[in-house]
Amino acid sequence: MNYVYLLRCADGTLYCGWTTDLAARVKTHNSGKGAKYTRSRLPAELVYYETYEDRHEALRREWQLKRLPRAEKLALIRNAEKFRKGEKYEASGKMSSVYRESSN
Repeated sequence: MNYVYLLRCADGTLYCGWTTDLAARVKTHNSGKGAKYTRSRLPAELVYYETYEDRHEALRREWQLKRLPRAEKLALIRNAEKFRKGEKYEASGKMSSVYRESSN
């Protein structure tokens, strides 16, 4: 499985990444051995992720997420929180579901 994820760093900034082992990658970030960006902004909290069967599809989505404005990333996070709580959420034009599961 391939994951594209967003972390909220201690300073409030968002970091986007890709991995095949989500739990291990978040742990690596928080141990200070992850991306250079997150090392000085610990702790980092996993706030959003999507799953993909295909690595190339995941990398393509990571590229897309990295280019989204902060406001759109925050909207994805808000919708994910509502989805987890079972509340009604707004589907955006870019993504029809939260915690998207690949159809492959």
